[in-house]
Amino acid sequence: MTRPLTLLAAALGFAAASASAHQIWLEQPAKGSAVIRFGEFGDNLREASPGLLDKFGKPAATLVSAQGEEKSADGSKTASGFALPFAARQGESIVAEDASYPLRKFKQGDKEVTSWYHPGARLITGFAAQQPKLALDLVPAGQPGEFKLFFKGQPLPKAKVALVTQSGWAKEGHTDEQGLVKFDMPWKGQYVAEVSHIDRTPGERAGEKYDGVSYVTTLTYVKAGGVAPIPAGPAAAPNK
Repeated sequence: MTRPLTLLAAALGFAAASASAHQIWLEQPAKGSAVIRFGEFGDNLREASPGLLDKFGKPAATLVSAQGEEKSADGSKTASGFALPFAARQGESIVAEDASYPLRKFKQGDKEVTSWYHPGARLITGFAAQQPKLALDLVPAGQPGEFKLFFKGQPLPKAKVALVTQSGWAKEGHTDEQGLVKFDMPWKGQYVAEVSHIDRTPGERAGEKYDGVSYVTTLTYVKAGGVAPIPAGPAAAPNK
């Protein structure tokens, strides 16, 4: 299936940049700790350092236990992501975000606009319903393949959600009035659901004024069974 338009391509008039079409997502090897990646999962693109990965300030993550206990840590930058000191076991989840990505100025007609790119990510190990923690947060809703989207704690209706695999296979859906969306997930392996939302409310961050915020969030789930996945293409070269 053809890979859909990258998440923020529809928002190019507000946040055009080589990095603005990207997202962060969480990966976790079968053995080892979780890692925050930056790039395009469906294009098998992981940005590196030196390169676009260096634009990040200090992405932070929180491990949430099945009982709701939390453990937070900053990511440690490596050549291909930000390593975390923990992994999510069955029933646990991880959320991550970078709230200090540099503000970007650009021209929109005759007006100079300042945009805040605010990426977030979640990793789940099951579909038990969870409460949101990120500003824009896609959480499991209690049934396999069912998710609920929240923005600032409230369900977000009529939002486009793209579900992708590393091979580029993708499906698109839209949340209903309750913020719910459901997907069939036939393939074995890793899925990443991607969502974006633009908040055009002006504000100020650390003394810098901005005209709006481009929120991007992802949800990662690794399915243990299913149809053998389509092989991923060659890894894309990182941007410098």
